[in-house]
Formats: sequence, structure tokens, C-alpha cells
Amino acid sequence: MAKGKEKGPKGKKISLKTAKNSIRISFDGGRRLDLSKMGITTFPKCILKLADVDELDLSRNMLKKIPNSIEKFQKLRWLDLHSNQLEELPKTVGTLQNLFYLNICNNKLTSKNLPEELNLLKNLRILNLGLNCLDSIPPSLGALKELKELGLFDNLLTAIPNSVKRLPKLKKLNAERNPFPESMEKEEYVDSIKRIESLYLVQEKDLCCSCLKTCQEERDKLNKFKNKMPCPSKKLSFPSLFTPNSTAMNNQEQWRLKD
Repeated sequence: MAKGKEKGPKGKKISLKTAKNSIRISFDGGRRLDLSKMGITTFPKCILKLADVDELDLSRNMLKKIPNSIEKFQKLRWLDLHSNQLEELPKTVGTLQNLFYLNICNNKLTSKNLPEELNLLKNLRILNLGLNCLDSIPPSLGALKELKELGLFDNLLTAIPNSVKRLPKLKKLNAERNPFPESMEKEEYVDSIKRIESLYLVQEKDLCCSCLKTCQEERDKLNKFKNKMPCPSKKLSFPSLFTPNSTAMNNQEQWRLKD
């Protein structure tokens, strides 16, 4: 009997029943479909029948492609595709307007195959592009005005566009282990995110009446602002952007945006 053509590893087939049993309730009451670490090699078409979920986790599988039908998940707020074998993303990912978390770290993405439509994700707060094959970042990502955390570590970057460094709400930028030119100081991108001005400390007795009054008014404004802040237990918490394979945690909740 003639031997057939040698095939790659056969992935696990996910049935609709298995997918339904993998739905969990997240912290804020949303529905999360968790298919991580299941040896999947092909996007399971059956999960299109569950496209009303709020969160989708397909991380740590062997996926090479995400189909255009990902646009069916219009309610999606949280999408985790890290640690697969993705070489490209579909343009339709830009239609997921409710998305605030996107992790595509540790894949095989190149700058050429990074869809321009990512700049349409106006509500995105966390974007992890680390551990890929990116040699440039499209300046159009500067359109992501709500972005707070950006992971660019372990790529082939030699520069970061000013439009990205100057994102108004960006608090964390991890661009470690990229081949930046020696002339480009590390502080060039760190300081642009900190946005800290010089600070001088003086005692109240050394201030004139006018300056003292101004300082007291500003302090009162700050105290009012603090009083309006939610208690710590209800604050949004943003996980640091680490390399998932080297610090992979079985508890994926640490990769999530928590209330």
C-alpha cells in the first residue's frame, strides 16, 4: 500500500458541544469562550454560532490563520491570540469596534501583513504586538487615541513613529530587545510616555501670598478629584506586558483587564 503524503501535526477538532462547555463568565458578567491550549491548528468554524460572546481566547494553540469571518464577533471586547503561528491578520479585525484588548504576541507577524485596519479599533486600550517579526510600526496606529498599553518588545524595530509615542493616553510602552540604533537612547521613548515636568519643592512660608493661594487652590482641586475616584478594589488594573512564553502563566486572568 502506497504511503500518503506526509502531513503536519493533526490538531484537535473542536465540536460545538465542546465550545459551549468552554464558555465561562468573566468578572464583569460577560461571556468568555476559552479555547486556549487545546492543540487547535484550524479556526473552528462551529464557534461562529457562538459569535455573541464578549471574550474569545484562542491563545497557545497552533493556528496559522484567522478567517475573515472573525467579523461575526461584533460584541467582542477581548481577543487573545498570543502564542500561535499566525503570519497575518485579516483586515476584518478592524470591524471589531468594541474591542479594548488585543493580544497577538508571540506569532510570526511581519509589518507587511499587519493590517492597516487596526487603526479603526477606536476603543482599544491594550495592544500587544511583542515577539513577532515586525521591522516597522505603521504611523497610522497613532489613531488609537484610547490606547493605554502597547507591547512592541522582541521585534526587529529600529524606530517608533512619533505618532505612536505621542498617543495621549499611553501609559506603558514596552519596546525592549529591539535593534534600535546606538544613537537612539532608551530614554527617547520612555520619557515621551512619562510626561513628567521638573518638580521643585518649597515650604509654604517661602511662598508669596499670591503663589500660596494658587497652590492651595490647585491642591483643593486635586483632593476633589481623588475623592471622586473609585475605591481601589474597583479600579481598572492593567497587567504588565511580559513575554508570554517565558513567563507563561496558566492563570490567564493575569492577562485580562479587570474591574
